[in-house]
This record gives sequence, structure tokens and C-alpha cells, in this order.
Amino acid sequence: MAKEFSMKINKIENVSTPFRRMVTGKFPVPRSLETIKRLRKYEPRSMSGQPLAVWDHAINFNVYDKYGNKWLDWSSGVLVANAGHSNPAIKKAMIKAINKNLLHNYCFPSEARADLTEKLAKLLPYPLKKIFLLTTGSEAVEVCLKLARTYGQKIADKRKIGIVSFNAAFHGRTLGSQMIGGTPVLKDWIVNVDKDMHNMPFPNCYRCPWGKPEYRGCDKECFTKFSKLLSKRFGGKPKDRISGIILESFQGAGATFAPKGFMKLLRKFCTANRILLICDEVQACFGRSGKLFTFQHYGIVPDLMTFGKGISSSLPLSAVAGREDVLDIYEPNTMTSTHTGNPICVAAAIANIDYIIKHKLVLNAAKLGVLFKKEFLKLKERHSDIIGEVQGEGLVFGVHIVKEGSRDPDGDLAHLIVGKCVEKGLMLFSPVGMGSGTIKICPPLTITAPAVLDGLKCFEEALIEARKERLGEGDNL
Repeated sequence: MAKEFSMKINKIENVSTPFRRMVTGKFPVPRSLETIKRLRKYEPRSMSGQPLAVWDHAINFNVYDKYGNKWLDWSSGVLVANAGHSNPAIKKAMIKAINKNLLHNYCFPSEARADLTEKLAKLLPYPLKKIFLLTTGSEAVEVCLKLARTYGQKIADKRKIGIVSFNAAFHGRTLGSQMIGGTPVLKDWIVNVDKDMHNMPFPNCYRCPWGKPEYRGCDKECFTKFSKLLSKRFGGKPKDRISGIILESFQGAGATFAPKGFMKLLRKFCTANRILLICDEVQACFGRSGKLFTFQHYGIVPDLMTFGKGISSSLPLSAVAGREDVLDIYEPNTMTSTHTGNPICVAAAIANIDYIIKHKLVLNAAKLGVLFKKEFLKLKERHSDIIGEVQGEGLVFGVHIVKEGSRDPDGDLAHLIVGKCVEKGLMLFSPVGMGSGTIKICPPLTITAPAVLDGLKCFEEALIEARKERLGEGDNL
């Protein structure tokens, strides 16, 4: 389970590299504690899970506090700042939009909204040619669930309402998105979970649901087991019962990609059974994985997909893209959103997409992803007893920290490593995934090779120090 970072002040060494600077000698910075205490007093406890660096401003791939410290950002504000923090082109577009004196227009037509929906439709392959702009990733997922069930009932009957997702999936924090999510503990509060929402084993080749020790080109075998279990779950009639299958294009909790062959077979299965295939790309869109859209890694096209986070590199905006016959199911005024296509958010998104394409950030993510993977695999070899696996592509990776000699997650050690990284000037967010044992690596797509290498050096130093501290605690028991 996730936990708070302690407000206990530790002495830290000064750090000075071209990408990191820690000058306060103590962390958390004593003068920042007043802000942290106020947040813990007035915000819900659930908001207190991140490292205690009080952000003041952020530029490109660096985050700063007001006390002179500078962090190399490996978080992107949780996969948002794809084009870098405070991107000048995005700022300029936002200021221009603000000065136009249109800050909100609900669903009334606007030229800006037309520009963004057209831009997205032209970037996407057929048949993803209708775009519905929204506010959050969870809202986009809810829309997909609504559309899938409505579509299922339209082409069949009231029984074709089943929604299938995968174990360990995360699709958001609203009611529907948490019901379809794959972590049981996150659904405890719901109690009456929809009986027509089902989780199935995800083809995670590190922790294979079918018990295989490693990937052996077993895509077809894996899908056959999945489809048989699906048929059993739905009384041998998935075609008559399932309206949609939703999955993250990579599972966010571990940066875990499904095997390509599995995804191709899943696409064929959905087509044959008139099931909507939904790719949740809230984390994965706009270059994050080294492709403009992550589903492109698999050589497939979904029926519906979600955008979020990196769509604007800044402001709250999300979207659903899909087939015209599905997106047009609802009559006028029956499927809307109050802040759909907010003019300022739209301006940020257009500038963001233009910047990513013009400056070839997708290619940069792919190239530096090769460097990251090469160096992380070396790191895994040097620390194979506690790094169980490194998963990911492009500029999203999951470093799976495990208890020595096992594949069981070691959330405490992962938490300690993250804390040490932040004290050394490398910004990471709290560990995620199974047992909170996965450290996510997701810098802005503007990062450079020297910055990557500097961060990797810091990461290993933090890992070694965390291990020593763990051993020291053990000796004192």
C-alpha cells in the first residue's frame, strides 16, 4: 500500500550537475514544512502520498523549489508534460487565447474546438474520425463504457452489455472507471460492483497469469487460454454478451506492454464478435511510448480510444476518438460535457501537438528509449536480486523492485529508493503497481541523452544507499 513520505528533516549532501542542484543541506527543506503542514491540514489524507518537494516552477525537464533546489524531472507531472514544462509555444498560445476574451463557451460552437477535433481526426487512422473533447481521463473512460453498452444494445439486445477489462488495469477514479479497473482493493468502497463488468488475466510476460517463467513466443497459446476463459465466463456466448473490451495500450502501473501477437488476435476476436475494442491511451498518447499513439506498436486500430494527460502537456483536457457509427449514437444534447473543448485548454493542446510533431519528440522518445532500456538492463544485471524486471518502451519504463530472490514486490524498498532519488535531485513520483513496488520512469519527451545518463547515475546511487540503509535497519533489530 502507498504511504506518506515522512516530514522528518534529513541531512543531505549538496549536489551540482548540469541537470540537478541540491543546495539546502536538509530535506524536506525546513522552510517548506509550513506549506506541507497546511496542505495536510486542509486537504484529504489521500493527497499526501508524494515526495515532499514543494514545487515552485518547472521549465522543460527541470522542476524547481523556491529555495534554490533543482530536480531533473523523471515524472512529467505523472505523464503530462510531454512537450516539457512551461513550453514557450504552449504558453504563447494560452496567453493569446486568454487575451481573446473567450474563457468558456460550453457546447456552443467555437473555431478553436473545430480546429482541434479536425487536427486529431487527421492524425488518427480510419475509422477513428469522430472526436469528443472532455476534461479528465476518467471522464473519457466513462464515455467509452457508456458508448460500448449503448452500441451493444443497439446491435443486439439488453444482454449484450458486458464490459471486459484486465487484472491490474487502472482506468481512473470515478465509479465506472474503478469498477472496470483491475485492482480489487480499489473497489471495496463500491460494494455493489456491476456484475456485467469483468476482469480477465492480462498477458504480463514477467508475471505470467498462466504460470510460464518467461516469454516464449506464446502469443497464440496465451490468447487461446484467454478466449476459453472468456467463453466460460459468459456461458459460451461472448458474441451475445460482451459489448466492449477495454485495456490500456500499456498497463500504466508497470509500463507493461501486451505481446504484439496477442493484441492482433484480440483485434480479430472483437471484429468477429461485434465487440468494441477500446484502447485507453490517457497515459500513452502523443509520443510517450516512441509512437505517436501507443496502439501503433501492435499494428492494430481500436474502435474507441481515450486521450488525456499528454494531449496538452499542461491543462486539463481529455478526449474520446472513435468510429462515426459509435460516436453518433446519442441524439443532440444527450451526451455532452460542461467544459468540453474549453478555449484555453484547446489552445494548449493545439500548440502542444504542433510542437511535438515539429520538433520530432516522438522520434526523440524512441531513440532515448533505446538508451534507457540498454542502461536499465545493465542496472538490472548489477542488482538482479532486487530488480526483478524492467518493462517499457520509449520514455515510459517500470522498474520492478522485488524482495530478494523472488518476484514478490518490495514496496518499502521502492519507496525508500524514490525518497533517496528526490534527495539527490531526481524527481520521481511515489511507487505504483502491485504492492507499490514499481518505480515509474517517464521524463518529458524533450529530455536529452546527457540528462538521461545523469539521471541513471543518480538512480543507481540512490538504490545502493537505500539497500545499505535497509541492511542497517536489519542489523539494529
